[in-house]
Amino acid sequence: MKVRVVSQDSPKLLDRMRAEIRLRHYSLRTEQAYIDWVRRYIYFHDKRHPQELGAEAVRDFLSHLASERNVSASTQNQAKSALLFLYREILNIELPWLDEVIAAKASRRLPVVLTPTETRRLLDATSGTMGLIVALLYGTGMRLLEGLRLRVKDVEFERREIIVREAKGNKDRVTVLPENLILPLKAHLDKVRALHERDLEAGFGEVQLPDALAVKYPNAPRAWGWQFVFPSSMRSLDPRSGVERRHHVHESSVQRTVREAARMAAIPKPVSPHVLRHSFATHLLQAGYDIRTVQELLGHKDVATTMIYTHVLNKGGRGVVSPLDR
Repeated sequence: MKVRVVSQDSPKLLDRMRAEIRLRHYSLRTEQAYIDWVRRYIYFHDKRHPQELGAEAVRDFLSHLASERNVSASTQNQAKSALLFLYREILNIELPWLDEVIAAKASRRLPVVLTPTETRRLLDATSGTMGLIVALLYGTGMRLLEGLRLRVKDVEFERREIIVREAKGNKDRVTVLPENLILPLKAHLDKVRALHERDLEAGFGEVQLPDALAVKYPNAPRAWGWQFVFPSSMRSLDPRSGVERRHHVHESSVQRTVREAARMAAIPKPVSPHVLRHSFATHLLQAGYDIRTVQELLGHKDVATTMIYTHVLNKGGRGVVSPLDR
């Protein structure tokens, strides 16, 4: 195995890893997750340096997650990806055995889908900005963070469409803008613009831009079109740069709103913002739309991913008429 010797004057391991992640323009969430998994890995092995550990140490850690912590397959695979990044990109150690560590196989579960009646009850139980966010997630099929990261310039009122930028897989796509949300969304943006102008008067008003766009376009962070459609009610410090900005609404606020609305609507199913995306896809298929169209709206790479919704259409079990009903 190839090992690079690290001098005592080198930055700490986690700092080096953090710098490498930012150099590759990984998201803040990925950075936090990878750093956390490496930290757990080090503590699991009594604070020994990963350079001193080998295949057995990684296997023990991943087995511990599955057998004792009972984590999901996706969580275990995320931990493996973090360790793979650590050894290959930070320690520059070629470990062919790491590819051979068996990744947990994720179980294929049918998604939770609301009926149209349940969806209407859920939407009726929300109001204000949060109600608008919930309605937009259902009406467009966007993922929660896709909706919260939406910029003003990407809402096309005339064409009745929304451009989803840098979605899963770092791909852009176009989805539908519900006509019933045009007037509420325009009224909301009037309030957001007034808030932005107050921030500008107070010496703030800059928004975080993806990658190095702020360097290329110095005035863009203060421009109206780049502002978040759903900004936070309070300014906060950027965890990377330390600059005080107004970020978008935190996802936990929307998750809490959806849970509370489901309780008020007496919906017995486990309801989260992602359930609205599942419901959007299923209801479109029920309305007769082609599965390829639904695939494009959702941004699925493979139509097989979209096919899962055909199993939960409102036609009884697999569209079969029970002999009892005959």
